[in-house]
This record gives sequence, C-alpha cells and structure tokens, in this order.
Amino acid sequence: MAYDDLRSFLRALDREGDLKRIKAEVDPYLEIGEIVDRVQKAKGPALLFENVKGSSMPLAMNVFGTERRLSKALGLKGPEEIADRISGLLKPELPQGFTGFRDAFGKLASMAHVPPKNVKSGDAPVHEVVLTGEDVNLDDLPALFTWPLDGGSFFNLGLTHTKDPDSGIRNLGLYRLQRHDRRTIGMHWQIHKDSRNHAAVAAKRGERLPVAIAFGCPPVVTYAATAPLPGDIDEYLFAGFVAGERVRMVDCRTVPLQVPADAEVVLEGWLEPGEMLPEGPFGDHTGFYTPQEPFPALTIDCVTMRRRPILQSIVVGRPPTEDGPLGKFTERFFLPLLKIIIPDIVDYDLPEAGGFHNCVIVSIDKKYPKHAQKTMHAIWGAHMMSLTKLIIVVDSDCDVHDYQEVAWRAFGNVDYSRDLTVVEGPVDHLDHASYQQFWGGKAGIDATRKLPEEGYTRDGGWPEMVSSDPETAALVSRRWKEYGL
Repeated sequence: MAYDDLRSFLRALDREGDLKRIKAEVDPYLEIGEIVDRVQKAKGPALLFENVKGSSMPLAMNVFGTERRLSKALGLKGPEEIADRISGLLKPELPQGFTGFRDAFGKLASMAHVPPKNVKSGDAPVHEVVLTGEDVNLDDLPALFTWPLDGGSFFNLGLTHTKDPDSGIRNLGLYRLQRHDRRTIGMHWQIHKDSRNHAAVAAKRGERLPVAIAFGCPPVVTYAATAPLPGDIDEYLFAGFVAGERVRMVDCRTVPLQVPADAEVVLEGWLEPGEMLPEGPFGDHTGFYTPQEPFPALTIDCVTMRRRPILQSIVVGRPPTEDGPLGKFTERFFLPLLKIIIPDIVDYDLPEAGGFHNCVIVSIDKKYPKHAQKTMHAIWGAHMMSLTKLIIVVDSDCDVHDYQEVAWRAFGNVDYSRDLTVVEGPVDHLDHASYQQFWGGKAGIDATRKLPEEGYTRDGGWPEMVSSDPETAALVSRRWKEYGL
C-alpha cells in the first residue's frame, strides 16, 4: 500500500539503507543543489539534510529519484501495475474520443474507496502549529538557490491548491515558487496551467483568489500534482485511485480550500488582482535558464505545520534528474487512457532528454496510407500532448523504448522530402528554442514501412529487414557454451 505521509516513507527508506542522512551543515545557496545534482545523476539514495544553514527545518531531497523508490512510495510493484488496472477497468467499453476519456476516468474516480476523506482540524497533523501575522517568516523555510544565474531562492515542490471561481472545481498543480521576502512568493503558473486560468477568472470578477501551498505531502499526492490531468478531473481522486485508499483532507485555517491533513507545511494566502513581481531567471528542467518575467506575487497570511516539520524539494536542470521517474510513471499510467483518445497507438515513449514533452516516439499497427501522419495530428490535438515538438512514428514491431532501434528506423526508413511533416502550433511556456514565445514549429517523422499507395513504387516493394535464420539461431543458442564465448 502507499505511504500515508512523507515521514513514514522516509523511515522505511532509512531502514532499507536507501536514505542518506547528512548531518554536516550545508548551504542552500548552490551547495545543496550541487550535492543533489550529483547524487540524482548517479541514481543514488534519497537525502535528508538535517542541518541546513539558516533554517531549523530538515530538507528531504531526491526522494523519488529512482523508479524503485517511486514504486515503493506509491505502493506499487511498478508503473505497469496501475496501467494494467486502468486497462482492466476500461474493458470492454473502450470509449472513444475526449468525451470517452473523461467518462472513462470518471468511472475510475467514482469508485467508493477513492474520494478524499474530510477530517477535523484537531485530527490533522499539519495543524499542530499555526502561525499568523508577524509570526509568518518564509526565511525559516529552506528555499534553494540552485544554479549560479538563478534570480533568487525557490521552493520547487510546493503543491499549489486553487479553485475555479465560477465552477468551484479545485486544481492541484506543481509550480516553482520564488521567495521574494519573508511573506511573499512568486507564483510561476504558465499560460497552459489551470491555476493561471483560475486567477484570470478571479481578476476579471475583481476578486482575490484563495491559494494554499502544501509541502511534504503524502507521496501519492505529490505524484498526482505532476500528472497532466484535464482541468475537470480532480487530482485527489486520481491519487486515491493510485493509492487504493482515500486521501485525508482538512479545511485550511484562513482560506476556503482543503489541503492534505498529513502534509508537513502549508502556506495560505489571498492573491490580489494585479499583484505582480519580476520572477526568475531560473535553471529549469529544460536544462536552460528561463528568463525573468512578471508573475503573480502571493502574500502569505498563515503558515500551518507539524511539530518538527520536514520540507521536501527537488533539483531540476539538465537531465537526468528526479523528474525522470515521475515522467516515466506518467507515461506508463496514461497509455491506456491515451489509447482511448488515439486507438491507433500501440505503445509510446517520452524520452527524458526531451523533457517528456519535446519528443514522442509512438508505434502503430499501420493499416492504410498516411496512417502515421493521421497519428501525428491526433497527438497534436490531445490535451497537453499538443505541446509536443517532435513525433517519431514507427511500426508495431519496433520497441519504442529501445532508442538504438528507434534511431535505426528513423535514420534508415525516411525519405525526408516525403516523410517529414512540419507544422506550427503551441509549445511549452518554457521553450527557449521557438523564435517567439508560446508557439513554434513542430515536426513529425514517418519512420514506418512505406506502402505503394503512399507513392513507394520501387521494384519489389519495401525491402525485408535482415534477420537470423530461426533454426540456426536456435541451434547456436543450444550450443553457445560449447563455443567458449
């Protein structure tokens, strides 16, 4: 089963020798970032910095830095376990299109054991300590200045809670948070994000927006905040489905929102319309610095926390980073649901080097001319996959996770005068390569076998791939030890 809170998971990792406690004093200015970046690239243990300079609060890092740790945190054997459960629940209906996607996910989320469970404030560990007014001091929390050209210190794993002022539907998002001063943080929600839409609606109505930011949440909740769910699907229902149990929620003390009762720290405040400050630069998960831009500035009115709280954060930058396992789990979890929207897909892979949205490798069981191009355009029309910049389509006999195999197909199976599709469309807010912000060029590569109907009319048709004689291969396998190789 999934872990109920962050500290119980850290204790389990400690017992297994997969948590390194660092007792030496470490500086959140550059030093912690350098340590974590080296450890996560080596697929090393989770880290607990017990003596962070300038703060009495321990800092947990690299907690989800390997697929094994993330599986353990979510109570799973691996990401395929949830994918199989989703597939099993969707059959035999297999509804089609976006409506089918929402209906199918609604079926999963409406199961009796997954809706959040409300608890009283007195039963919520995160309300053991409550600070308001002048007692609020964000300098007490260990924010990280990770890269030399960063514009300040950031909290990188705060789960931001907002709700739509019109519908009341809540959103749980993960955005970087720049600490401007002891009571103010910058809200880096980008143009495609639901919380930004909530703020825009509130501003249009001349209202302030309630915001709550939770740190050190139960691992399944932290994972759910990273999942690219449609705006009308509750992340807490998804978290409950993954965990197989209801997430405990509690009303905030000063804003009309709910947060995980077992979180470590929660910040509460009201975002005033038009309150903006310069935010950034920031060394982001793209591996490049994103520029300074104006973003909303939130004043924190209340901080609630456990006694002796533990803050959790991550380091992003050039991959591989802790983003890797999180992105890979999302890739596997959402394959059955993506197939509802695009039934042509056999399998897909989102390379970490592409930030999980710059490139998609997809396999299809090709049935008709230009089937690959049809699949490309379907992907560009599928929710947040619309931000994909490069799509490589291969045949179903290609392992999309074997990059050597994919490269062989893409390098050898393509006539780029015919098999390259170039379009324009939306790109990620953080994309630095587009010549203007928010939109740019995209490409699709058809690396499938070509059909005569597609204009491939050379004598003999598409050639066969080289492969071993099956009988000889079996013979050699049986005698392999005899060869002394």
